[in-house]
Amino acid sequence: MTLASQILDRILVLEMVRVTEAAALSAARLIGRGDEKAADAAAVEAMRAALNELYMDGTVVIGEGERDEAPMLYIGEKVGAAIGKGPKIDIALDPLEGTTITAKAGPNALAVLAVAEEGNLLNAPDVYMEKIAVGPGYRPGVVGLDRTVADNVRAVAAEKGVAAEELIVCVLDRPRHEKIISELRAAGCGVMLIPDGDVAGAIATSDPDTNIDIYMGTGGAPEGVLAAAAMSCVGGQFQSRLLFRNDDERRRAKKWGVDNLDKIYNLEDLVKGDCIFAATGVTHGSLLGGVKRHRDGRITTESVVMRASSGTVRWVKSEHRRPG
Repeated sequence: MTLASQILDRILVLEMVRVTEAAALSAARLIGRGDEKAADAAAVEAMRAALNELYMDGTVVIGEGERDEAPMLYIGEKVGAAIGKGPKIDIALDPLEGTTITAKAGPNALAVLAVAEEGNLLNAPDVYMEKIAVGPGYRPGVVGLDRTVADNVRAVAAEKGVAAEELIVCVLDRPRHEKIISELRAAGCGVMLIPDGDVAGAIATSDPDTNIDIYMGTGGAPEGVLAAAAMSCVGGQFQSRLLFRNDDERRRAKKWGVDNLDKIYNLEDLVKGDCIFAATGVTHGSLLGGVKRHRDGRITTESVVMRASSGTVRWVKSEHRRPG
């Protein structure tokens, strides 16, 4: 077992929750205030401070953008309390997945984080990504981006032993998804449209209580890696393909080592080996409850932390008796 693996075992599983809790508590002060940038900045600052308390030599591989786009938690930034001497850990993060949601007090805003040993998370460029996800319990390859929407729906329905009309597919509510939505409804299944938060949308396929069977559509590539990390922990399936709108985005992809611009990425292409995924609810949603302030001064949070090597999923409810 490598030193990094030992650190993942000994410290990071539960310490990860403390990091996402810190970001969620800070962002929650700005729920419904209409200021996306302020909410995001609060989450970023709190998450960075919490990461810098951990004994590791961490590198942000999925973050707030490139160095010239973000003052902290940018791609390539070193974090941790043991830079240069601790175990080398790759970090994918979104301190506030759902900035618009938070500003408008909508559902499903999360603070999200995934870690793995160095080199085990795809360093995805900040471009769009086509995605499809299903939860555990299906044969490998039950869905794929090289198939039609209707074929994917029929395959999942057949595996589940139900009619297509009984399936629910989660899709981001965007004009670019009009064709997908039309094809899904033509196939007979229901469509759950969400305003933002496609990490939560993908993960929801792994939780039977959500009634979501498939997630599909186009969202951010960084969020795709985070969703893939969660799906690797629960045994789900996730497939993706990077989408480029212009030559600048293609050049950016090549800068980060992406040579095959048409490649379809399977789960193991995005996340290799062991990884840990953690998320804390900022606003109430289908996956987690949001930060809640009580009249007696308590603040409660709901989090989930998952581990790929063990398949363990822990649901964590915490009480914070001092202001977060």
